[in-house]
Amino acid sequence: MNLANVYLTFNGNCKPAFEHYKSVFGGEFAHISTFKDMPAEEGKELSAEMADKIVHVALPIGGDTIIMGSDTDVEGGQEVKVGNNFSISITTDSKAEADKIFNALAEGGNITMPLGDTFWGDYFGMLTDAFGVNWMMSYNAAAHNPV
Repeated sequence: MNLANVYLTFNGNCKPAFEHYKSVFGGEFAHISTFKDMPAEEGKELSAEMADKIVHVALPIGGDTIIMGSDTDVEGGQEVKVGNNFSISITTDSKAEADKIFNALAEGGNITMPLGDTFWGDYFGMLTDAFGVNWMMSYNAAAHNPV
């Protein structure tokens, strides 16, 4: 079964936005981390302002539905505009399925992050399809193969 959730992107106000969503929906964050929690990127200095911005947050809001989000890396040249501030995040049951869906969605579009293994353990990639919709594709082997 594939899961689809919304991933929201903010210009530095992700934390207050998600604190608000938490007050609306209740519950607790399944995950929250800041840019300073990421491994250092060679040749890139992280400013004090960006260090405390949200790199990823997840808030379950019922059943299998999770809203997720992050602040954009404005220092890295990314910019959020109304209309490009969300993605559809798909979690697949297999790496092969992630490849199949990702490649089909990428036809005529723009791959912004090729599928690959990440420091957080997922096989992950991002793209904008031919219709301007942002997609995130993810497969987590550990979730499907618990020890």
